[in-house]
Amino acid sequence: MSNQAVEKELVQLEKQYWQAMKEKNVEAALRMTDDPCIVTGAQGVASIGRDAFKGMMTDASWSLHDYDVSDVQVRLLSDDVAIVAYKVTENLTVEGKPVKLEAADSSTWVRRNGRW
Repeated sequence: MSNQAVEKELVQLEKQYWQAMKEKNVEAALRMTDDPCIVTGAQGVASIGRDAFKGMMTDASWSLHDYDVSDVQVRLLSDDVAIVAYKVTENLTVEGKPVKLEAADSSTWVRRNGRW
């Protein structure tokens, strides 16, 4: 598979992850999340295990209504490790209040057993 095809696949996976968050599809999000995973954000940095991640999604005080991913950059570090970085605009409701966020996000993708 060419680098361009891998990059396209990773961007699609990243968007699938956002869609899983929007739909609160815990199983889909977990399939694309390492155990434990490292999460960074406005609250800081944390290593989160599978059960904690599942709880964060099922007990969430937020709803993601819309998102837009732009300015995507993909860097293949090896055949099985890549970084995807991009800008994202999110329209959410957090604790009953509408919120619009603009952020820069990144993910590290690792291919194991032929699957990202």
